[in-house]
Amino acid sequence: MWKRYCIVTQIDEALDWLAKEREKARIIAGATDLILEMEKGTRQDVETLIDISRVSGQDTISLDTDEWIHIGPLVTHNQCASSPLLYERAYPLARACWEVGSPQIRNRGTIAGNLITASPANDTITPLMALGAILTLRSRHGERKVAIEDFYTGVRRTVLKSDEMLVDIAFPALRPSQKGVFIKYALRKAQAISIVNLAAILDLDGENRVHSAQITLGAVAPTIIHALSAEEFLLGKTLTPEVIAEAAERCMAEARPISDVRGSARFRKKITGVIAKRALHSIAEGREKEGMPSSPITLSTRKNPSSLEKSIVFEENSNIPIICNVNGQQRIFHSGHRKTLLRLLREDGLLIGTKEGCAEGECGACTVILDGMAVMSCMVPAPRAHGAEVITVEGLAENNTLHPVQEAFIEAGAVQCGYCTPGFLVSAAVLLKESPRPSRNEIVQAFSGNLCRCTGYYKIVEAVEKAVEKGG
Repeated sequence: MWKRYCIVTQIDEALDWLAKEREKARIIAGATDLILEMEKGTRQDVETLIDISRVSGQDTISLDTDEWIHIGPLVTHNQCASSPLLYERAYPLARACWEVGSPQIRNRGTIAGNLITASPANDTITPLMALGAILTLRSRHGERKVAIEDFYTGVRRTVLKSDEMLVDIAFPALRPSQKGVFIKYALRKAQAISIVNLAAILDLDGENRVHSAQITLGAVAPTIIHALSAEEFLLGKTLTPEVIAEAAERCMAEARPISDVRGSARFRKKITGVIAKRALHSIAEGREKEGMPSSPITLSTRKNPSSLEKSIVFEENSNIPIICNVNGQQRIFHSGHRKTLLRLLREDGLLIGTKEGCAEGECGACTVILDGMAVMSCMVPAPRAHGAEVITVEGLAENNTLHPVQEAFIEAGAVQCGYCTPGFLVSAAVLLKESPRPSRNEIVQAFSGNLCRCTGYYKIVEAVEKAVEKGG
């Protein structure tokens, strides 16, 4: 694990650490990818983590006077998915963000982090490529702007220097004549990596004649690529079924996939054509936003993280304690600086209600509430809890009275082996704060990051509906 954990409150402080530590340091905000690699021992070169999650003013989505949208380095996937601005003016990105992981992961993972991870299967790179994003990179020596097409040099490789950080993502907002769509094909509806993904943005006249086309493909090459032949073919043509079929064939021909555990190269190539046809038909028929709610469930009731008055550094043998509010009481942890929040709570806090099911953000058994947001505690570095508010399943009951969802789980018999239950209870409690009367579909959305191995979902959903009836 890391040797040094730095929580900074200014961008300049982060840049100072990068200039000092260079290849041994990494900027983190959500750390949803990096912490898993460190836990598994596959990233032993990183000694210093620079946590920028407490830097104010970096979690905004804005539209400037030139009609360009700007996304700060702390903007999370859930912020993008629930942004009215992105839903109306950059829909493919909002949709891609909604397709990432689960609500708990989307509450932590940032767009900037997703771009820098640089996997060709990452969902947000594809729409940002189609949108023509410009990335602003900053170091102590100044800033430079890089077109997203030029940012990637290969699988998990970018032009980002060891002393630079990504401070802004900008792209032109879609005009009224432009329509866009994002489609992801994966093995599951949630918590799944793309087998193939595709973004398409077309500028159309009133007769569906194409004036410009951007079609980008993910997980079919070492980096995200443009389907250049399809883009050129569509220019000046009307979106008839025949034109769409030919464009889809050209997209399929552009794909250069590999075979892996998720699918063969031949299958990926075929699916590329299928989702290209689906995407173009949805644009032609005005159905590009079909299937995505305009206000998706986020399992979050607070937008801003807890602030700190000054930066703090936890060294390998630090005497500085992690001080946080856990279940309404101040807790001081003199150990656990190099653990995940899950292990800090269980091993040092003796709060064993939070379970470790997978330790890689797949099952949701470790879900807790961090500063008002449901998160997977196995993916949160323990020092991130310093100065924060944490609620575990033990903190749901108040004054010796069970939380309404706890009572409803008992009444509905929504417990089988019980191992997953703490995570479901915590997710349900946040859901009812966010949406006191959720629909059945919203309940299902909320539980997309919680896995029940006993297949008890029907009773679990029924329990939440009972809690709603009681005014939970």
